[in-house]
Amino acid sequence: MIIGENGLLTGGPYIPSPNFDTRPNGVEVELLVIHGISLPPDQFGGDEVARLFTNTLDCTAHPYFEKLRNACVSAHFYMRRNGRVLQFVPCNQRAWHAGVSNWRGRERCNDFSIGIELEGADHLRYADAQYTSLARLAFALRQRYPLVDMVGHSDIAPGRKTDPGDAFDWGRFRTLLSALS
Repeated sequence: MIIGENGLLTGGPYIPSPNFDTRPNGVEVELLVIHGISLPPDQFGGDEVARLFTNTLDCTAHPYFEKLRNACVSAHFYMRRNGRVLQFVPCNQRAWHAGVSNWRGRERCNDFSIGIELEGADHLRYADAQYTSLARLAFALRQRYPLVDMVGHSDIAPGRKTDPGDAFDWGRFRTLLSALS
């Protein structure tokens, strides 16, 4: 995997989200935020997350979706259970994934982070292919950006968010990433 100068993953599908804006001038990408998402909750394989990120989710299709009506969210990347990576926002732009957030005293983590959503749920084991693909993507991102930290959504929004949850094996991810270095 390679991240081009335009902030796009080469060779991967790019599905433009309208939910992004420009990063503040002079702000470097220093943080990788890992999320977990499934729509409807605990169900995998549909296109609902992509529809959420592109503002085309049919909020009448499932009772849970009503609470997502008028949501304007995105992530730079979404990783399917089989490890397939979809990109929604170029990395040099600010995706709207973190919300109200703080990391080591810095507010507005969207300003200086890249968000990766894993198809999953806090309490369900993530797939082997996701760990392999996530390590490869994180390695590619480190080649392009000065990433200082890699954290979960729960680390930057404690009490508000719990993802990627206890089911995410940080040790396994870091071991796979180290093997690529």
